[in-house]
Amino acid sequence: MSQQPASDDLVPTQTEGYKISEKKGIDELKNLDADDPSLAKWKNSLGLSHAEARFPNDKRMVVVQALVFQSGEHVIRMDVSSPEAIAKLQKNPIVIKEGVDYTFKIEFVVQHEVVSGLQFLQQIKRLGVTVEKMEEMCGSYGPKYENQEKTFPPSKAPSGMMARGTYTVKSKFIDDDKNVYLEWTWTMEIKKDWA
Repeated sequence: MSQQPASDDLVPTQTEGYKISEKKGIDELKNLDADDPSLAKWKNSLGLSHAEARFPNDKRMVVVQALVFQSGEHVIRMDVSSPEAIAKLQKNPIVIKEGVDYTFKIEFVVQHEVVSGLQFLQQIKRLGVTVEKMEEMCGSYGPKYENQEKTFPPSKAPSGMMARGTYTVKSKFIDDDKNVYLEWTWTMEIKKDWA
């Protein structure tokens, strides 16, 4: 049975008995059991041959680029690649039409080392009360020059007069080792229409 965090905490659920494996570097992983075909396939899926850093002067292993909201033809790309971009996002609420089906996608770059157990956590509050929490496992990723992405299962925006209004959203990107790669707060407004 898993331990559930307090309702206001934005922390990943801990599974009882789960132990994080020993961290290994890129070179160690490349040479590990070189004659094992299934392990070679797994290492290839991590992209260990593409270890060139996209941002060589940035020591972060995961650089989050954007959170993308999509509902049909309506796509809102929220740039979270810098503190300035996040500050701009915090000043400009995202408008969402009530009752629409939507998905979130996160775009990120992994560099320098393999990152295990990436998770995306999100908490939506209205008037200080949590109305939705999301915890999505993204998986493990090796370094890759290109953006990597993860799309989450669809959801439905609330609807009706009582649902319309301003919501505060706290989002977090974290791994198994509790490294927080980005945590930010933004605002969305549920309205009768997109404008």
